[in-house]
Amino acid sequence: MSIIMAFLIGGLICLVGQLIMELTPYNVTPAHILVGFVTGGALLSAVGLYGPLVKIGGAGATIPISGFGHTLAQGTLEAVQAKGFLGAFTGGVTAGAAGIAAAVVFGFCMATLFNPKG
Repeated sequence: MSIIMAFLIGGLICLVGQLIMELTPYNVTPAHILVGFVTGGALLSAVGLYGPLVKIGGAGATIPISGFGHTLAQGTLEAVQAKGFLGAFTGGVTAGAAGIAAAVVFGFCMATLFNPKG
């Protein structure tokens, strides 16, 4: 059942992004969606709405880019409680360090293995 919920929640998050790009009269690009989803994930996490979504959807809620915003917000909140004011600057990066490092390493590997043209 958890696989089905992850599929549904992740699919709904992606559907929202696609609908925003297709149905808005403005020129909304994937970059706009990226920034909006990270910010939206952080804001929903800050008000306590993204946590229950993660409990229901699991990886379907944590893997999309809105999950990265949630991770940043939760890391910042935990670091502020543990370290005080300094945690506001270090908590988000510390919480997202594994994902950021993986993106850099895998991006480098792909760029090394495959010679992009253009």
